[in-house]
This record gives sequence, C-alpha cells and structure tokens, in this order.
Amino acid sequence: MACAMSDFGRFFGFCCRLVRGAVVACLCYVSAAAAHEVRPAYLQIDQTGPNRYSVIWRTPLLSGMRLPVALRFSDEVKNVTQPAERELPDSIVERRVVETTKGNLAGERVEFVGLQATITDVLVRAHLLGQPVSTTLVRPSRPWVDVATQPGRLDVAKTFVVHGIEHILLGYDHLLFVLALILIARNWRALLLTVTAFTLAHTITLTLATLGFVHIPGPPVEAAIAFSILLLACEIIRIHNGQTSLTQQRPWLVAFAFGLLHGLGFAGALADLALPVGDIPLALLFFNVGVELGQLIFIAAVIAAVGFARLLKYPPLVGRTAFLTTTYGIGTMASFWFVERLAAF
Repeated sequence: MACAMSDFGRFFGFCCRLVRGAVVACLCYVSAAAAHEVRPAYLQIDQTGPNRYSVIWRTPLLSGMRLPVALRFSDEVKNVTQPAERELPDSIVERRVVETTKGNLAGERVEFVGLQATITDVLVRAHLLGQPVSTTLVRPSRPWVDVATQPGRLDVAKTFVVHGIEHILLGYDHLLFVLALILIARNWRALLLTVTAFTLAHTITLTLATLGFVHIPGPPVEAAIAFSILLLACEIIRIHNGQTSLTQQRPWLVAFAFGLLHGLGFAGALADLALPVGDIPLALLFFNVGVELGQLIFIAAVIAAVGFARLLKYPPLVGRTAFLTTTYGIGTMASFWFVERLAAF
C-alpha cells in the first residue's frame, strides 16, 4: 500500500497546481450551472403524408427562462397549423404541422438560430415514410442539420456513444467520485475490482430507471451523489491517518453501493432527451457504452500521469502535501454541490 501511495503522491505532486486551479474554476462554474444542469433541446419530425410532417420542438428552461433558440425551416416549408405551446416544469414543448412544396424533407436543412450562443445541444429525430429513423446530435458550433435520406445504424450508435462520453467527461461529480476510488484502491487488483463494481452498479440502475422500473426524482439523487463523494473524501483522510474501515478493506462494496446512485444520475441524462419509447433500448445501449468509454479514458489518463510521475523525483513531503490538498479539494467541491443541491429542493 505504501508503494501505491508513493506513486499517487508523485502524481499529485506533479498535478497539484493544476488541481488547485481546477477546483477554483469548477467552483465558479458550478455556481452558474451545477453538473448536468444544461438539458439538450429536442426536435422530432414525423412524416404523416406525401408532403406533410408533424413537428415537435422542445426547448429547455434555464432558471425559468426559455433557451434563446429558434427553429427555422427553408422557404419551401410552410405551417399548416400554427405552433401550439405547452409549458412543462423544465421545458416548453411546441407542436405544429408543416408541409413542403418539394414533397419531401429529405436533404432539407433545418437551422437552430441562436444555438451557437449557448452551451447546449439539440437531439434531432426524423422519421420519413419508408425510411428508418434518423437520429442526430447537433452542436452549437454547427447549428443546423440536414435531414438524412438514408440514415444508418452506425450514425445512431455514434450519436449516443458520443453523448455518453461527453456526459461522463463533463460530469465533474462523477469524475471526482472515480478519482476518489482511485485514491482509495490499495493496488491495481483492488482498483480493477472497484471500478468493475462501480460500472456494474451504475449499469443496473441506469437500465432500470431508463426502462421505467425505477423512478426517483432528480434533485435528491444529485444531492446524494454529492454526499457520496464527500464520504469518500472523508474515508481517504481516515485511511491516510492509518485508520481501518470497510472502505479500505473492501472498496468494491462501497463502489457498488454508491454506483447504484450514480446510475440514477446517468439515467437523468437520457430522460432529459425525452426519447420516444421505441428509441429507448438502442439509446440506452449505446449511451451506456459511451459512459464506459469516457470512464476508461479518464482512468487511463490518470494511470498514464502516474506512470509519468514515476520519472520525477519529488520529496515525500511534497507528495503528502499534494495528496492532502487534492483530497480536501474533492471534499470541498462535494460539500459545495451537496449544499447547493439541497437548497434546490
């Protein structure tokens, strides 16, 4: 264990300044938008006749304000019915029927005016008669979509895999939890078992929640996730001080228990997309694949940094100081999130 702690100490000595800066930056960022607070917009286009289409356009509400993004079709597309809006607790849903003089929207461009000034995405689902469903994730850097004529399954898989990767890599709370698990693991075998248990647990609850077998409101889940990170930070300090606990002896059990919570948090990302029932199984599969890939990318980056740190010769005092600084930084972030999320109830 002393060897493992020494390796991680060198790594954190190398990264100490980066971690301190990241903690400050994240605190500033989280005050404006907590982890996973930015929900994606959603556009659904279903062809109902030779040249008619049903359109559903959902824009999220941020702090009670509508996302400043407008839907724009080409000049060949006209409204058959005027947009009818319905306000939900977290979004505004607009429905209308349109028709096109060209007879088909295949190859037509749909623009999202104002999206480039936001930090959210748009999930676009288009179903044309006689063709498979097309699913595309539109980014602010490219605020338009060309309705696909022959969408492929690989395109759908790519959309949800990328969404899963981004969700985990931009989910600072999940990353801090994984980092805490790495600090607790005594050796590489314990790390492998711990990460595997965490993966299995959040896969179980992600599946159950997405398929509708389990439903827990998002705010309590997010608060509990923050509290789980805080508890792990406290356990790291206890272990560092030579105290024994279940977390030290069997970290995979603790990872499995808390992983069930994190799976519910991942499920919230899919729920925010408001997918049709028929799309859920495919989205669940590839989103989960993306989450696992993102998690492996993060763990690989940490291991690579540890390997690089072995080439550096830091005094033991620097390693211990950096280790404690990072641990207290994790605890501080988790405490901030916990209080903020409790206040949001």
